[in-house]
Amino acid sequence: MSDQELFVNNNGKIISNTGHSIAAGNRGYTYGDGLFESMRVMNGKVLNLGHHFSRLTEGAKILKMRLPAFYTTEFFQQQIEELIQMCKISEGARIRLSIDRLGGGTYLPDTNEVSYFIEIYPIEQNLFGLNAKGLEVDLYQDIKKTKNILSNFKTKNGLLYVLAAISAKEKGLDDMLITNDNGQILESSHSNIFVVSNGVLYTPSLSDGCLAGTMRMQVINLALKNGLKVYECPILPSNLLVADEVFLTNAVRGITWIGGYRTKRYFNTTARKIVTFLNEEWDV
Repeated sequence: MSDQELFVNNNGKIISNTGHSIAAGNRGYTYGDGLFESMRVMNGKVLNLGHHFSRLTEGAKILKMRLPAFYTTEFFQQQIEELIQMCKISEGARIRLSIDRLGGGTYLPDTNEVSYFIEIYPIEQNLFGLNAKGLEVDLYQDIKKTKNILSNFKTKNGLLYVLAAISAKEKGLDDMLITNDNGQILESSHSNIFVVSNGVLYTPSLSDGCLAGTMRMQVINLALKNGLKVYECPILPSNLLVADEVFLTNAVRGITWIGGYRTKRYFNTTARKIVTFLNEEWDV
């Protein structure tokens, strides 16, 4: 895949992803003044675009961005499909759709109009699969995630997640778990989290401040559809010590199981079932 020619869509203009593509003064770059969605491609088709676009539009309202009327699911479906075809992707890939406020102004923007940017990157796996070795994780203590109106959305301010991921690498771990000011576990540096005890799934509530992940919601729906109980409730570190399984979810990777938290070890029976449900759901 290294020699595969890739392109990006810069607000309707298709250009090579190897050249300059962001204009000076871009507010997503200068102020983090934007939102983004990461999406999975399977068999050359983007998955779950409707839910991603819904979260994007909700986030834009919070950020007081003015989306054009032609920004619809159908519009971005067309733009993404064109990019997939131009990049000759027939199996798996990840897509990042960004919305930035137009350049101009300082902290006070000159306008609330926006532009969009779409990137695509092939991945080796076409179907969702489970990691062979469970992740080793711990708690990230340096920064807490404070609950506010931005907590559930993917904004361009990702420093908390960047520093958590760096901390994991420095400690020889695979990931870090992020907590809120009440000490409740919300997510990891890149995913939502589920805890399994006695066959029941537990995941943090959106009201606690976790990301409103599209895969999180899909896993909840698939679990309920297949007869598994799911509860949205606070997750404390003590809950991890008595859990049977812990797994992470995000739109691109699907399900990633955790093998250990400190001295505690976990199974992956339920995680394997969820992966099967996902692939059956997206049998495109």
